[in-house]
Amino acid sequence: MSSQHVVIIGGSSGIGLAAAAHLLEKGYRVTITGRDSAKLQAAAQNLDGDVATAIMDAADFAGLAEAFQAMGPLDHLVLALGGGHGAGPFATVDIADVKKGFEQKALAHFACAQACLPHLSKHGSITFVSAVSAQAAMPGTAGLGAINAAIAALAPILAVELKPVRVNCVSPGVVDTPWWDFLTAEQKEQTFAGFSARTPVGRVGSSQEIADAIAFLIRNGFTSGHTLICDGGIRLGQ
Repeated sequence: MSSQHVVIIGGSSGIGLAAAAHLLEKGYRVTITGRDSAKLQAAAQNLDGDVATAIMDAADFAGLAEAFQAMGPLDHLVLALGGGHGAGPFATVDIADVKKGFEQKALAHFACAQACLPHLSKHGSITFVSAVSAQAAMPGTAGLGAINAAIAALAPILAVELKPVRVNCVSPGVVDTPWWDFLTAEQKEQTFAGFSARTPVGRVGSSQEIADAIAFLIRNGFTSGHTLICDGGIRLGQ
């Protein structure tokens, strides 16, 4: 796999960084992107293998074509950029915040996938990362669910439209990543305990487990148009 180049948008932390480490271990060449140069360099220093970095703001749609041109040919694109906007009770959630969530995540996924096409191998793949809010009925997540459902909807459509390029999506549940760092350590512990009690496997997930799901979709040449839900069963609503 050493000749295969994977670009991970949002690869400097969390699921994206874990995916980079996992794929490097399997022998892929990996480019991680992010907006913060210092954060990218720190992430790269903790990775072993053929890794490169590229400054990219996925929400700067006008600059995406140039960014992908600079990175050169790629075999696989992983869209691991997150987003924290759009949460809240449906009756009171701020529409402006939901719009910002769509722009920073759903539209960024859409635009990056589109911009990569001139450089993507026809035997390659695109893997989106949405979230289980798209499949679960959790009060307070209507905005998040709509954003992530929009991303998941791309996989089957693009799998047909872009064939033979394979297009898939991973839908993580509650995962212990820096996304939760807006909480104090005590708040995070309590929050995770609550989610763990509602999850059949009895715990929250790890970024490494989501990275393994991403790697499966990259390497399995007979999987396309699929959303792989990796949530510990929390969507079942126990």
